This record gives sequence, C-alpha cells and structure tokens, in this order.
Amino acid sequence: MSFHTVILYGCAAAVVLPGVEVVKASTGGGRRMSPVELLRALWRRPVPGVAGATVAAMAAMAVVQTWSPSVMDHLQREPGAPWWRAVTALLPQTSGWPQLTFNLAALIVLAPTAQRVLGPLVMPLVFLVSGVAAQAVSMAGWSPTGGGDSVALCGLVGALAVITALRPGPLPARLLPLLIPAAGLVLCVLHNNHGVGLLTGCALACALAALPARRLSTTPAA
Repeated sequence: MSFHTVILYGCAAAVVLPGVEVVKASTGGGRRMSPVELLRALWRRPVPGVAGATVAAMAAMAVVQTWSPSVMDHLQREPGAPWWRAVTALLPQTSGWPQLTFNLAALIVLAPTAQRVLGPLVMPLVFLVSGVAAQAVSMAGWSPTGGGDSVALCGLVGALAVITALRPGPLPARLLPLLIPAAGLVLCVLHNNHGVGLLTGCALACALAALPARRLSTTPAA
C-alpha cells in the first residue's frame, strides 16, 4: 500500500468517524442508538420534505443507470465536456454498485439531519454548491472523468461539522468535528475533489452562521 493511499484512508477515517458523531449529536443529543433507532429518529414525523425528495431523486437515478448504463455517458464529467456536466455529474455513480450503495446509504442518513439542522432551503443549497464546485475543479484537471454525489455529501458533512463546533458544550465534543475541515485541506493538497466539497460546505456554514438572522440551528434537533 502506497503512502498516498494511506493518507487517503486516514482522511476518510477523519471524515467518517467524526461525521458519525456529528449525526448522532444532531439527532439524539449524542445518546447511544442502534442503526434502526437512528433511522427512525432521522425520518420521524414530520418527514423532511426536501431531504425525502433528494433521496427519491437519487434512488430513481440509481434505477435508471442500472437499467440503462449508457445514460452515464451523457451526464458524467469527461475531457472536453460542456460546463453543465459539473451539475449533471452529481447524478450518475460511475464507479458501480459499491459507490452507488455507499452514497445512497450516506444520503439517507445525512439528508434529513442536514435539513433539520440547516433548514429546507440551506440544505439543498449546500448540497448543490459543494457538489458543483468539486465537479468543476475536477473538470478543470483534478479528475476529468467520472461522476457521483459523494462530493456533495461531503459538503453536508462539512456544514454539519461547523455547526457542531459552534454549539455550546464540552470542548472535546466541539473539537472532534474540526478533523473534518482538516481532512478537507489534506485532500485538496492531494488534488482529491472530496476536499473541495468538504471545505465548500464548511465555508458556506461559516458564512451563513455569521448572518444576523442566521438559518442554522446551533442546538441539537429535538
């Protein structure tokens, strides 16, 4: 295993492990929950509408690309592709079933959490802006071919990390999420587009939190 790969795995751990804690803290105040309990808490009534629509859209796209794989050729980013592929490249999961399964599962967890914490207008804004920014940088040379919404999911993780760090509470619980933007910086140094998604989400949350009438919740969801 190369040193580059070790760093990538380390960054993944620095995002996923604190990210899990961020979701738990945003959902149940940090109490221990089984996966089933967590899903019930995430999708409790009222069901987050925008989050549900986002999950439904990506699930439908999964069916479409499975039924007709050639559709990915018209949506993914590739050398010489038009600029709008930076948007459509969020739809297909071009690495196959592992990417499709992981990203859809992550979306099912992150979307309702982000909607409740960020709000129904800010959540899709963070998802789209973070994802498109990462896809645009990729098209500019970092990774010209491919597609997937993991970069947009990273944006949601980054935004949630910032809000968790801003909440009052024990210092260790507020410092742990800071591993997420740190991992984003390392990934950007490595020219990995997920770093752009992470840092864009963090930046958007910082900007929105600074607004006088901010839309972001700095307290865990009830």
